[in-house]
Amino acid sequence: QVQLVESGGGLVQAGGSLRLSCVGSGGSFSLYAMGWFRQSPGKEREFVAAISRNGVTPYYADSVKVRFTISRDNAKSTMYLQMNSLRPEETAVYSCAARGPTYSIDPYSRESDYGYWGQGTQVTVSS
Repeated sequence: QVQLVESGGGLVQAGGSLRLSCVGSGGSFSLYAMGWFRQSPGKEREFVAAISRNGVTPYYADSVKVRFTISRDNAKSTMYLQMNSLRPEETAVYSCAARGPTYSIDPYSRESDYGYWGQGTQVTVSS
């Protein structure tokens, strides 16, 4: 089983940038497809971005395309989310998730696709 720990959240002004990290331990990180989700107060958790286990195939929610970049470094058991041009409505707890172990090289966008979750990191975007 893999354990996930996020970091990199914080307070940023609208239009600013943050980079989130998600470190995995306890499993073969390269065998897990990974994703980022976020949840704002009073709202359901929503998909942000996903990446295949080999890092070749990213997939994004339409709302973050172009502005966000997902990546991973399997040698460091770490996934990243570079967030640019942040908006106040993107204030949320951002959580990383893992699916696997798997030999599939697909990314996954549904919350139900994932079996392992981190605790989340708060991102606050001020206007």
